[in-house]
Amino acid sequence: MSRLDLGVIGNGIVAALVDPKGAIVWYCHPRLDGDPIFCRLLEPLAGPEEGRFAIELEGLARVERRYLGNSAVLETVLLDREGRGVRITDFAPRFRQYDRIFRPPMLIRRLEPLGGAPLLRVAIRPLFDHGGTRPQRVPGSNHLRFVAAAGAIRVTTDLPVAVLEREAPWALTRPAWLVLGPDESFAAGLDHTCRDFLERTLDYWSEWTRYLSVPFEWQEAVIRAAVTLKLCAFEETGAIVAALTTSIPEAPGTARTWDYRYCWLRDAFFVVQALNRLGATRTMEDYLGWIATVVALEPGRELKPVYAIVPSEPLPERIAPALAGFGGQGPVRIGNQAAEQRQNDSYGSVVLAAAQMFYDHRLPRRGDLALFEVLERLGETAARVALEPDAGLWEYRGRRSVHTHSAAMCWAACHHLGKIARHLGLAERAERWRAEAERIRKAILAEAWRPELGSFVASFGGKGLDASLLLLHEIGFLSTDDPRFAGTVAAIEQRLRKGDHLLRYDEEDDFGLPETSFNVCTFWYIDALAALGRREEARALFERMLAARTSLGLLSEDTDIRTGEPWGNFPQTYSMVGLITSAMRLSKSWEEAFWRGS
Repeated sequence: MSRLDLGVIGNGIVAALVDPKGAIVWYCHPRLDGDPIFCRLLEPLAGPEEGRFAIELEGLARVERRYLGNSAVLETVLLDREGRGVRITDFAPRFRQYDRIFRPPMLIRRLEPLGGAPLLRVAIRPLFDHGGTRPQRVPGSNHLRFVAAAGAIRVTTDLPVAVLEREAPWALTRPAWLVLGPDESFAAGLDHTCRDFLERTLDYWSEWTRYLSVPFEWQEAVIRAAVTLKLCAFEETGAIVAALTTSIPEAPGTARTWDYRYCWLRDAFFVVQALNRLGATRTMEDYLGWIATVVALEPGRELKPVYAIVPSEPLPERIAPALAGFGGQGPVRIGNQAAEQRQNDSYGSVVLAAAQMFYDHRLPRRGDLALFEVLERLGETAARVALEPDAGLWEYRGRRSVHTHSAAMCWAACHHLGKIARHLGLAERAERWRAEAERIRKAILAEAWRPELGSFVASFGGKGLDASLLLLHEIGFLSTDDPRFAGTVAAIEQRLRKGDHLLRYDEEDDFGLPETSFNVCTFWYIDALAALGRREEARALFERMLAARTSLGLLSEDTDIRTGEPWGNFPQTYSMVGLITSAMRLSKSWEEAFWRGS
């Protein structure tokens, strides 16, 4: 079983990863990008027992686990050889209360005995300061506090506190609760309150998923991806992080370890597209609000590629010396140096995402002239930098080029500004942006098309291929019946496809050649096959990608093309968005599959 076969629980403020034996091995507090007080996933140097919240069963022989319905509530069953054991129900409270969503920085664990009185040991071993500080344990009447200079947390329980403090074995004869949260008194009755929180959280997720627009086929996969995407949203600001972790290597034995607990503007178009298809308009609207804040923070300046969930906060990159890394493969990075790079594709991604506000009648706050004028300022920058070198979509740290994808996304910014202008009845501005888009388009066709290859290439004057070229039809730069699109797909098949997976590019970067497949690239390829009419081939490959998910239906960033093992930060927003979008495009319609009985 893969070390990334983890369950995810959360509530839009905090999230945790639970391993197959029911131990919480990753949890950032008090928000998604906070201090990972449970950091066993990245092997703290303090020791193998540290940085985890474990429920250990004497004589463990078998494990079963599942999500309860279409929820973010995870059930893990630990059993011994005689069938005795414990059912662990993990969740982060989330439900509607007083006309708003109640979502505290809190995790709740319910322990239920099965088949008698199982002997358990509860080990709560948080670390502060990114694994560098072991807090002091301070017992109370019904709680155990963990206190350090960096802060404090509290576990409130109806188990004997002395047993928790000493991590002593205990025969579980009745259900019990463990509530991890801020260092505050639990004012209400524990059992009644936790039962109520669990029931209302289950009701919330049932209601939320009930109103999703899902395809007829692959509903379970799409719903699980949608719930996971929701867990990657920080609802206080509307931000959606790239993943919940930092520094899971992209491949074994590599220093490609990055902190993904932040928000990349390159994701904006694809995330909005997926949320729109799902009908998750509130999450989409909140995300667009976060993007609007980013744009407002940079008047007259170039956009950064990546921002924090509170977008005004800086992201200086540093190494966490107290964490050895996933499987001992460091370094573990906090922050991301990509915030200092130039990535010119961001402008097109933002304009494409924001365009939703001008056309979607479901949104209470529609796009208007004021928003258009803000977007025009981004268009001015896009037009200026479209044909200038940048680090590109893949964030090369050691070189710059005029990347075809970046130029094409700048074209998309100008092209869609022209469409919005026409929608608003602004004929002169529409013509101005049409002309800018045409200028950029001519340059791309002249500099990035290689007749001898029958394909576009990754950068002006280059020879390498890049999976982002598959998006040229997605953004409207090429029609699907353009032979140049078919030629580009054919070249990418020949040079980037490895079995059922696609590499990002075929040239060396700062760390050599890529060794694993970036999962969203495979979904882009699947979408391209469908666009070319190769629908059955696309469906078969999509099914194989579904089979590559973890046992709980999740995807990481990367897949080992030899072993199928997941690598990279987890769970990955890009991957879940790719799954959702491909499923929507490939599924039979409800009418075709259900009403007509096909």
